[in-house]
Formats: sequence, structure tokens, C-alpha cells
Amino acid sequence: MDYAVVTGISRGLGEAVARLLFECGIHVFGISRNGSKTLERFAKENNARFTHAACDLNNIPELESTIGEIADRIFADEDLSSLYIVNNAAIVTPIERADRILDTERIAEHMQINLVSPMFILNTFLHKANGHDISLVGVNVTSGASVRPIYGFSTYCSAKAGLDMYTKTVAAEQEILGLSHKIFGFSPGVMDTGMQEEIRSAPSEAFIEVEKFRDYKRQNMLSHTDEIGGILVDILMDASNALNGKIYNVKDYL
Repeated sequence: MDYAVVTGISRGLGEAVARLLFECGIHVFGISRNGSKTLERFAKENNARFTHAACDLNNIPELESTIGEIADRIFADEDLSSLYIVNNAAIVTPIERADRILDTERIAEHMQINLVSPMFILNTFLHKANGHDISLVGVNVTSGASVRPIYGFSTYCSAKAGLDMYTKTVAAEQEILGLSHKIFGFSPGVMDTGMQEEIRSAPSEAFIEVEKFRDYKRQNMLSHTDEIGGILVDILMDASNALNGKIYNVKDYL
């Protein structure tokens, strides 16, 4: 049995990836605060299995309990053959100049969801996988903001840059230890998602590139999540040829 754990499945890229994994015959555990009737219906139509786990990634005890339960269920399956981890969930707020972000809780929430939770999730499943004869494939969804400073995006740029370095470091550990796990990043570009709506609604004094992002929408330059999800799933399904620690950029595939 092949399993996948996908965060942020209620909409956008996460939902698209889950649907495509169903078509590959993979049992998906989807993590999000809200469920998805669309995914439930799609799973049935494809004779696939979907398990939703309601979880607030900003709630540490809830995160630890949820991931622990999912890991126990997956690794209790004696027919477990492959495991895919897709850390997709993220938030973009606060969008503001750094000298105006004075709420410690907002910074901490951002880092918890965008950086700490994917680290904890992947750490947990790597630990469990090392006690079983399986290869784990993990992908952390990153952003072009991880390599480019953007006015108003100090928290988002910092979290995604940290996620990139975490990805590369964990992958290097796998290579040194001679393990078969594959860990890589995926930068999906600018997609037509709810996050883009939040970005377009930011005031120009907080985000000076806001008009450029509004133009993306006006000029129909936003990628569809189904297309981008397809590229990501293709890389996952060909993981034996994937490069450990590489940050794959969707621009190389479009």
C-alpha cells in the first residue's frame, strides 16, 4: 500500500496534489483545519482512500498528537511500501514592513505554520521510516521569496529561506548515512490561489509590488493549480531519479 500525507488540502495546490495522488492509487491522509467534500467525492470516484485529519498547525499539542496518530496508523500497515510527505500548507501574512510588525504572536504563528510544522512533520516520519524497510519521499513546497528579498515579505521570505536550508540539510544527512530517502523542495511559481487574493489585497505602503501581482491576475498570468500539481506529482512518482536536496523550480517545466 502506498500512502501520502499532504498538508493544506482544503484548497489550492494541496487539493490538486491530493486529487492527482488518488489517480495514482495512493491512500491520502490530508491535514487541514477544514475538510474537503470535493476530495471525498473524488476519492470515491477513483476507488481511492482519503482520510482527513482536522488540525491547526499553529497548535503545537494538536500538531504533535495528529501527526503521531497518522504515523502510527500508516506504519501499522504491514503492506506499507511507499510513503510520500508533501508539506504544502503555508500562510503569507503578515504582509508589512518589518519595523511595523511588532506583534510577537503573529511572527511566531507565521514561523510555526511555514517552518516549524513542516520540520516536525518530516522529522517524525523520517524517524518512523528508519525503523521499517521503506523509502520515504518528502517534498517541502517553497517559494521564489526564499531567494529574493521582497519589501513587505520579511516573515515569508525568512520562513521559506529557512525551509530551503532545512530541506538541503536533511537531504545531505540522508546521503551521508547512505539512506534511500529522498528530500527535495518545489517552488510552484505564482498560482491562482487564495494566497494570491490576500497578496493582491495588501496596501501598497505595506507591499510595494502589489500592482505587479494585481497585473498577474488582470493579464491572466497566474498558473492553474492542477497544472502545477501535475508537475509536482510527476516528480514524486519519479523520485528514484530526483536529486536529493534539490529545490525544483516549476519554471523549468513550463
